[in-house]
Amino acid sequence: MFDHVVVGAGFAGAVFAREFASAGGRVLLIEKRGHIGGNCYDYHDEHGILVHKYGPHLFHTSNGDVFRYLGQFTKWLEYQHRVLALVDGRQVPLPFNLNALKVLFPESKAALLEKRLIETFGFDVKVPILDLQKTDDSDLKELADFIYNKIFVNYTVKQWDCRPENISSEVMGRVPVFISRDDRYFQDRYQAVPRYGYTRLFERILDHPRIHLLLNTDYRDVLGIDFDEKIIRLFGMPFLGNLVYTGMIDGLCDYCFGRLPYRSLYFDFEHLEQEFFQDAAVVNYPNDYDFTRITEFKRISGQNGDWTTILREYPGPYDPADYRRKIPCYPVFIDENTRTYEKYAEYVGQLEQIILIGRLAEYRYYDMDDVVARVLAMTKVDTR
Repeated sequence: MFDHVVVGAGFAGAVFAREFASAGGRVLLIEKRGHIGGNCYDYHDEHGILVHKYGPHLFHTSNGDVFRYLGQFTKWLEYQHRVLALVDGRQVPLPFNLNALKVLFPESKAALLEKRLIETFGFDVKVPILDLQKTDDSDLKELADFIYNKIFVNYTVKQWDCRPENISSEVMGRVPVFISRDDRYFQDRYQAVPRYGYTRLFERILDHPRIHLLLNTDYRDVLGIDFDEKIIRLFGMPFLGNLVYTGMIDGLCDYCFGRLPYRSLYFDFEHLEQEFFQDAAVVNYPNDYDFTRITEFKRISGQNGDWTTILREYPGPYDPADYRRKIPCYPVFIDENTRTYEKYAEYVGQLEQIILIGRLAEYRYYDMDDVVARVLAMTKVDTR
């Protein structure tokens, strides 16, 4: 009945489904939730503001092939993302940069630190905070400790439930100290959001006669995987095609090596009868409150009006029994978890039909463009 089965309708699953269908295959796309788009799903709330249900998603890439590929399905709204962090009652740009020095330190001290940073590391370079702490310069060491304590450590504990030095450099390297005056959060060549929203983008990707979509469906209701017999059954019949899986890999294997931990987020929306709430689309709260950040969506969509909608994010451990924690958002990147994942990956590898892709299936931190690029490479799409 189908040549390919795809589990999960986020970026990985949707692009795989589209490319399989474009190559002439019949595709069954299974999604547990009642909507497409995965955690990129967005919608207009009751006040008409375009909000992201699972936290802000800002598309950025230096990969022109990926940008052009997705551009087939959407018009882009240029958007340069800027983030502020509340530190000792003052707002400073993130990543921490040379402009932040002038906000937090007296003029002479800021000038000295800027000079030392540039002399030691160069200009327009990004330095991981844990590397900055290893410097022998006493002034830079003092600065590194200040940044670590005021911006990194408490935020990391809230977000990941562990200290920065105990988590993978893949995570900590994402928010470095930027020796520059560039206040943008990203420096990629292409930075934009879909003009009409991510959901519209996904609708167009999946608009193909050979894609059959099943929403509100647990893949186990239609798909059976027997790793001992090395056979996959679809609707009770042997299935010999590709199975693309984007969900939690431990769940796929019935947790035979134990449960992998994931971090989750609780999303608390609030509508306000005022034009704007804050000075940037996202403001981080590394040291205050239980939430990590507040997003104001009008500053992303560019909408106008005398009202606004904001979102506070509260991190916690993934727990499918807790409505506040039932969405697995991020793998937890420590060595013990990586070793467990490798056992699962080897176990799944017994069935060559199965393609694992995405944050949950590969237990890696992917950006949206990374996932799309991987799918295009695996399906050998030429976007020129």
